[in-house]
Amino acid sequence: MSHGWSARDIPDQSGRTAVVTGANSGIGLHTARELARCGARVLLACRDERRGKEAADRIRYAVRGADVEFAALDLADLSSVREFAADYRADTLDLLINNAGVMALPYGRTADGFETQFGVNHLGHFALTGLLLPKLLATEGARVVTVSSGMHALADIDMGDLNSERNYRRWIAYGRSKTANLLFVHELARRAAAAGSTLVAAAAHPGLAATSLHTAGARMEGRRAVERVMNLANVLAQPASAGALPTLYAATAPGVRPDWFTGPRRGWRGAPGPSWRADRTRDDVAGERLWVASEQLTGVRYAGL
Repeated sequence: MSHGWSARDIPDQSGRTAVVTGANSGIGLHTARELARCGARVLLACRDERRGKEAADRIRYAVRGADVEFAALDLADLSSVREFAADYRADTLDLLINNAGVMALPYGRTADGFETQFGVNHLGHFALTGLLLPKLLATEGARVVTVSSGMHALADIDMGDLNSERNYRRWIAYGRSKTANLLFVHELARRAAAAGSTLVAAAAHPGLAATSLHTAGARMEGRRAVERVMNLANVLAQPASAGALPTLYAATAPGVRPDWFTGPRRGWRGAPGPSWRADRTRDDVAGERLWVASEQLTGVRYAGL
């Protein structure tokens, strides 16, 4: 892996189709734009129709001939996830980028009653991947890339309290959801290998990147001082375009192995490289337990794995 890997090194993506969740802004937008620049057909899977269509227009303006399209997807509502999957009519899917997420929000619940961070960051993407799995398995060399975070180090999942009902602490809940992302990738990679599939399940994290994710929680509660602090963090952060590179590497670079975890080489910024992850995120027993619980909670079964 080159120390200087950048978007210029993305292989030709002509003839490939990618779904990028949360592609209307930040890291998701830059991921979608670079994939389109390299020839992929890209579906921008976003909750907000206006912002999603504006993002598609921005990519078309930046990339002549870009094949991009908005598609409605609200990861906080499993009925929306099911509608998105049902509307995806192609027989194959090359790339699924599970990018969308929320961070450090006040306690809330999704449309299906799940704690918001666990529901959106993990369960929504778990359901989406499962529902699109037949398309992915039908595509030689397909990849599923799930965006986690170095903040997974904050907390392990609590199988007895997945919805953080006993004692909600926003950053702990966020860390648990990011741990869940990594356990999901580990278990998906393990099951794909056992089934003899060429599907590659990998994970990435952006380091410290300037996006609206940092300020959303404080803004929702009107905590202006906290919002100013988080805005300062964005000033110190690398741009979202750089934060997208680990995702793009995991999605397109040759030689990416199942259960790979890519992040900035310096931990919080820089070119992508192998990233540290807690040993507990590669625990087969924990991965299996979370998988079974996630199937029960979402009602989505992974046919073929």
